[in-house]
Amino acid sequence: MAASFVGEHRNELTAAATVLLAIASAQLVDRALSRRVRRADELSAVAATRLRLVRRLIFAIIILLGIALALAQFPSVKRLATGLLASSAVLGLVVGFAARQTLANAVAGILLATTQPIRIGDLVTFEEETGEVEDVRLTYTYIRLDDGTRLVVPNERLAQSSVQNHTILDPRVQVEVSVWLPPGADVDRALELVADERKQISASVAEVDKEGVRLSANTWADGPRERGAAAAGLRREWLRRLREHGLFSDEAS
Repeated sequence: MAASFVGEHRNELTAAATVLLAIASAQLVDRALSRRVRRADELSAVAATRLRLVRRLIFAIIILLGIALALAQFPSVKRLATGLLASSAVLGLVVGFAARQTLANAVAGILLATTQPIRIGDLVTFEEETGEVEDVRLTYTYIRLDDGTRLVVPNERLAQSSVQNHTILDPRVQVEVSVWLPPGADVDRALELVADERKQISASVAEVDKEGVRLSANTWADGPRERGAAAAGLRREWLRRLREHGLFSDEAS
């Protein structure tokens, strides 16, 4: 009975085994590449970005090949494929039109990974939203914003639009903080209290109006993830010194 069942369903069993083998092979390759990605700290941002895209591209190709080989086990599918290949021009137009957006995003993803206008870990501004590039996938790029949310951008839009990359040449990020002083406060003294050439901290008058004077201080953080801590530390130290010297601040931002 078992032999009869195998004989009657040979094509189905072969197809199922082919798909399972493809999934297993894809997972093995993906795990091998994943171990490499986990050591991304040892890689440059360029290599880490390319490796993640290659990992997903290989996984998708293995699965698609497995499905194609599985379908090839059925004579009816073979005949259908032969007929479709005979009209490949029409088929190409239909498939290309139906999947234009997906294919465009995939091609743009490969282009982004190759040319590297943005890399994993870069601080970028896209359409007035600023955040750290968390992942560059085949069709979408994930940007982690300052409030912890993710901005998911189709790769085609990234490839066609202008993106401001703050860290592509220098991994350091400039940090700016502001404090307000009431009218009549000693502005020169307030600037002296925070400016420090050794720590690369500069200070200047940013704005003057009837409500008071806004002072701005700039320094550098080692990377995008240190921006918040660097800004908070500089603001806290500046306000402490202002209070110690009798200069009152209305608010900090």
